Amino acid sequence: MAVKDRDRFSTATRIRVLGEQTAARVYRSQAKRQVRRSRLTGRAALLALVLCSLIVALAYPIRQYVSQRAQIAELEQDREEARARVEELRDLKARWQDDAYAEQQIRERLHYVMPGETGFVVIDPAAVKQTRAPQGTAGRAWYANLWDGVDKADADR
Repeated sequence: MAVKDRDRFSTATRIRVLGEQTAARVYRSQAKRQVRRSRLTGRAALLALVLCSLIVALAYPIRQYVSQRAQIAELEQDREEARARVEELRDLKARWQDDAYAEQQIRERLHYVMPGETGFVVIDPAAVKQTRAPQGTAGRAWYANLWDGVDKADADR
């Protein structure tokens, strides 16, 4: 009996018994897993949760970034247009510094003439007839003129 007891407490025997017990547990758990094994493991679910959290957390800042980049591009375009306008105004200012250009613009726009010259203004009779309103409608109320216009438009159809 002493040999059997000694064999029972030896390291090799204990390791062999522990290995058998562990193997039995592993095979038992594997058999259970095969029966009810699902496609979605805990790790996959955690990974999906982390990815969804990252997407939700980064969606707003990315949208802000894109909109701010568009706003920056628009402002840069406005700046370039303003710079071009400033250049045009500088050119115009330089032209106005020239006495000959200023005299030409004054004669053209204000119809000035130099002493001794005779100024003429030619009026196109066709343009005068187009711009004048009919004489009969001047003394009437505005709503009467409006109603006549509606009637004329309806008659023209």
